[in-house]
Amino acid sequence: MSLRHSYTVIAPIYDALLAAAGTGVRAASLAQLPQQGDLNILISGIGSGLDLPYLPSCHRYIGLDLTAAMLSRVKPRIGNLDVDLVQGDSMSLPFADVYFDHVVLHLILAIVPDATACLRETARVLKPGGSVLILDKFLKPGETAWLRRTLNLLSQHLVTRLDVVFEEVLASVPQLKLEADVPALASGWFRSIRLIKD
Repeated sequence: MSLRHSYTVIAPIYDALLAAAGTGVRAASLAQLPQQGDLNILISGIGSGLDLPYLPSCHRYIGLDLTAAMLSRVKPRIGNLDVDLVQGDSMSLPFADVYFDHVVLHLILAIVPDATACLRETARVLKPGGSVLILDKFLKPGETAWLRRTLNLLSQHLVTRLDVVFEEVLASVPQLKLEADVPALASGWFRSIRLIKD
């Protein structure tokens, strides 16, 4: 089963699964965006739009997702925000180089089949000095986590990967530098990370 098919199927229940658990950490992550200005910001893997209530209204946003089913759930949440929705792949972004001032990657790096490709594409479309805000679940370097790795054999084909080591992904994208990395949920399994592009 492809991720496109899986997320089309789960779109109607996505909010029920994720909305309550991530409210505080989403808000804290997105509070790092500039609260003034007129910037271009990409939300890569926008899902059903759970980030939208926490976005500053002064910027222009593009929300990208793999499935039309998810994007249809974003529309009622847009309100007075300037948001354009694009169906596309986070591992092969349909945008010009150095177009965005900031990029949001909430619950996407551990979902895509190739996290390194996703982060490389993010760096490509990001302007120098821009930030990447990441919220996701990652294994720590050298962590055995045998249960998560075993469950990953199935989960990676259906909804998410459980074996992504963020440090390994970041090492392949040298133009992005770590600026902040704090535990977010589940005893640090979920982390809130901020990167800056040189």
